[in-house]
Amino acid sequence: MIEIVSQGAHAGAARVVLFDFDGTLSLIRAGWMDVMVPMMVDLLIETGSSESAEELRDLVLDTVGRTTGKETIYQMMELGEHIRRRGKAPLDPLVYKKMYLDRLWIHIEDRINDLQSGAATPEQYLVPGSRALLETFKDRGYKMYLASGTDHDAVVEEAKLLDIYHYFAGVYGALDDLTSFSKGLLIKKIIESAEFRGEEFLGFGDGYVEIEEVKKVGGIAVGVASHEPECLTIDDWKRNRLLGVGADFIVPNYLELDELMGALFQHGHAVQI
Repeated sequence: MIEIVSQGAHAGAARVVLFDFDGTLSLIRAGWMDVMVPMMVDLLIETGSSESAEELRDLVLDTVGRTTGKETIYQMMELGEHIRRRGKAPLDPLVYKKMYLDRLWIHIEDRINDLQSGAATPEQYLVPGSRALLETFKDRGYKMYLASGTDHDAVVEEAKLLDIYHYFAGVYGALDDLTSFSKGLLIKKIIESAEFRGEEFLGFGDGYVEIEEVKKVGGIAVGVASHEPECLTIDDWKRNRLLGVGADFIVPNYLELDELMGALFQHGHAVQI
């Protein structure tokens, strides 16, 4: 089901397509919030806060929701600020990041190993319809970029394991130097190269950041609000947040490719909710 949010919006001027990675194409890290959120809640409980676990969980969900798509370190920086507000001295954000990544690795290690050994196929860990979507944009001559808040080396490795690395003119992930990469900086760099204008951007993402950045420059944004890991239905929590930052379209996956391309480029008909 394709939800048309911005009536009359279309990507007819698009020449470059920016994709987020986790939750937009890749499902290798599906369930990451079930790792990050409890960790953050536990650390906030350790401050001795008088807030209930449920209140702290709501706080963390809001924090994570607002920063999904940004480099992981930013989520850890916000965690540190919440700890400081509760009267405790936080650790370095990199310490919290390592703590999270260690826990996440336990969650995804078998998936990585299965992909490396061939026990699992790339399609098992792609949002349904992803490859057909990428092939369509490739065949139409669009330049595609992949940008993720996950660490750069991990994005490169996982994109190669999913056999989608070759579709992109550039693959970008988080670096320790926060001034070196962000999705906003990437878009600005592409625009300043004089190769593309802002309105020539089409973005796909499941988080605030990529939708916001594409809309800032006048592009068209598709919010991917998948209920993971099946990605067959809409996740209302994701949908509401993506709508809040200006998504023009909402999809759970790319299985209705003809309808999606028709909605984006105004050929054919998309289902309207």
